Amino acid sequence: MTHAQRETSFYTTGQWANYGNDPGGMRYSPLDQINTGNIRTLKLAWSYQTGELDTYHGTEVASKAAFEATPIMVDGVLYFSTPTNRVIAIRAVSGKEIWTFDPGADLQRGYSEITSRGVSKWIDTDLHPGDPGYMRILVATIDGRLIALDAITGAPVPSFGDQGTIDLTKGIGSIQVTSPPAVINDLIITGSTMGDNQRLDYPAGVVRAFNARTGTLAWSWDPIPRDPSDPGYTTWQGSKAHRTGAANAWAPLSTDPDRDLVFVPTSCPSPDYYGGERKGDNRYANSIVAIRASTGKVVWHFQTVHHDIWDYDLPAQPVLMDLVKDGTETPALVVVTKMGHIFVLNRETGKAVFPVEEREVPPSDVPGEQTSKTQPFPTVLPTFGIRAVTVDDAWGPTPELRQQAIDRIGKLKNQGIFTPPGFQGTIVAPSNVGGMNWSGASFDPERKLLITNTNRLAAVITLFQRNEESPATINIKLPRAEIGRQEGTPYLMSRDYLFTLHPEDGILMQTKPPWGTLAAVRMTTGELAWEVPLGLMLNPEKYPGAGNWGSINIGGAITTAGGLAFIAATMDGSLRAFDTETGDLLWEETLPAGGQATPMTYMADGKQYIVIAAGGHGKLGTKLGDYILAYSVD
Repeated sequence: MTHAQRETSFYTTGQWANYGNDPGGMRYSPLDQINTGNIRTLKLAWSYQTGELDTYHGTEVASKAAFEATPIMVDGVLYFSTPTNRVIAIRAVSGKEIWTFDPGADLQRGYSEITSRGVSKWIDTDLHPGDPGYMRILVATIDGRLIALDAITGAPVPSFGDQGTIDLTKGIGSIQVTSPPAVINDLIITGSTMGDNQRLDYPAGVVRAFNARTGTLAWSWDPIPRDPSDPGYTTWQGSKAHRTGAANAWAPLSTDPDRDLVFVPTSCPSPDYYGGERKGDNRYANSIVAIRASTGKVVWHFQTVHHDIWDYDLPAQPVLMDLVKDGTETPALVVVTKMGHIFVLNRETGKAVFPVEEREVPPSDVPGEQTSKTQPFPTVLPTFGIRAVTVDDAWGPTPELRQQAIDRIGKLKNQGIFTPPGFQGTIVAPSNVGGMNWSGASFDPERKLLITNTNRLAAVITLFQRNEESPATINIKLPRAEIGRQEGTPYLMSRDYLFTLHPEDGILMQTKPPWGTLAAVRMTTGELAWEVPLGLMLNPEKYPGAGNWGSINIGGAITTAGGLAFIAATMDGSLRAFDTETGDLLWEETLPAGGQATPMTYMADGKQYIVIAAGGHGKLGTKLGDYILAYSVD
């Protein structure tokens, strides 16, 4: 049985063998035992606690830890990773622990976030289930290692790399990996995560492929062209341009084994909010790049943002689907973005399936900066997220708080989406949180609906002259803001958001609701099918309208043949099920901790389960925990 045939077998038998179920990341299950008719009887079947909180409870790590993992399920066993990269195997029918592996990740580094969104598997097609060495579980760590574990014992595989481990930092520098590796045939492919805004010369955001049996490097690809013969070289202009770092792929990658293609979503070059040292469009950054898996050569690329200075990384796994439009079937790829834009491309050619046009955007008034005159906009597909902010958009639950919002917004600059950062203080909307973020999208192939969740949160970005300001003086002026040194450039930056913190209510947004939504797009026409508020941020007993205001959300949705879309993600700590066709809320359950993860589903011993990691999010401030929860119907 080939790799592709085995993946098909896992899919059709109701397993969940990859981060997005299929290698193309549709996050859809053909199971329908749990459906719109019986969803109201869904109840907890079992729970498992990792003990992870004992690792970092009461420490600084807790403020950065986020349990964002989506387990995989293969042959009756769930495999997943904790925020500190412990890998755990448990029984799919009972949650009973089989084994745990602790890589001893270094938690003392200055991570922006401590998280792992899951593990992957590689199967030796020459072997059969139960054979020694049949399957390996792969985890990439926050301290920059790729580790292969025996799926039966949880022990490192000694024939892989150096006794089971590859040091991904060697020759690169300090990087993290927070997404599960991609696997295509006998290759393991991984991107990387790195810090933002501290300097220009971050490590290179290379994507690398390793032999799945031995760990030998097969190829590497750098999204920043360093070779003058590369056709993208001249789109990076300036004496420092080719020393720029990042443009890395931190989101999950998607693969098409039949076409020998891996699809790489790349990010903003460093630093995020000033690009004067890297003038030009910066080709391959902020792009979907199709790479021939067997060779590592670029097949095509499509850029979603030219010369990014807004931290508009491509944050989500590309979704591969066969799309019927105007009577023609196209092998398509869908990418959702922080800008709230959806791009649909032919995955063989990179050409847009739904039209895209270049539109003029505001220029920068910052000395040294040279913004792109235009940016790509989808013209048929709907756009999401807050996109322009004026004092008319100011919000507060009391007249006093609304006036505070009016006063703050009135001092800031915003000319709509793609307003460049400046010295006055710029409202960037959508923000780096989205629009859409790593939550991504799910595609229901029966109903031809793309389901995606959106944030409506604006950021406030301010640049400062380096010779006039220091991080300490900026901190005094803006005590809540994140400060970026942007070393190697003339400017420092600060980043804050349009909300205020209330002693009783926590986060109070300063722009009108809704603040988070769930939406469906009909992919045959590109029309919006529905959009509804998602979750709660405020107590509806105190604020009667809160049920319609939605919530900031981190975590994605899945869809099933039972006509259901499942999502947690919100600040209120609930798991919800919506009718995929209508957007009607059919079921919700309060979790014991924040559900900032994407759920999954599978069939085991004749019963369908819905599983979610509930462990909270330190930076978001949701309740921390260490739960894996499974739900089923009688």
